[in-house]
Amino acid sequence: MIFKAVGEGRPYPEHSLSSRDWASVPPRQVRLDQLITTKAGLDLNSLLAEDSTFYGDLFPHVVQWRGQLYLEDGLHRALRAALHQRIVLHARVLDLDVVDVAPSSS
Repeated sequence: MIFKAVGEGRPYPEHSLSSRDWASVPPRQVRLDQLITTKAGLDLNSLLAEDSTFYGDLFPHVVQWRGQLYLEDGLHRALRAALHQRIVLHARVLDLDVVDVAPSSS
């Protein structure tokens, strides 16, 4: 088993992080078997393309919510790591368990 579970959609609240905001989240190691995907589909052409990891953030984006780790962006990178028989990858992890994402009522 590569991932803990394959999900469809984001069960956590909207965090509104931009690409620039994600860049400020330091990467850390995450075990692939602890991740729950937020996409059930995969584009095989993107996975196998030589430049599939060239554009965008170097690190996948993971959201921690209610003790679970959700792979929000970087499914192709995570699968490439698994194909290379790696059990961990470096990802940016946003911990919504400690961040208040509820809109303010001011």
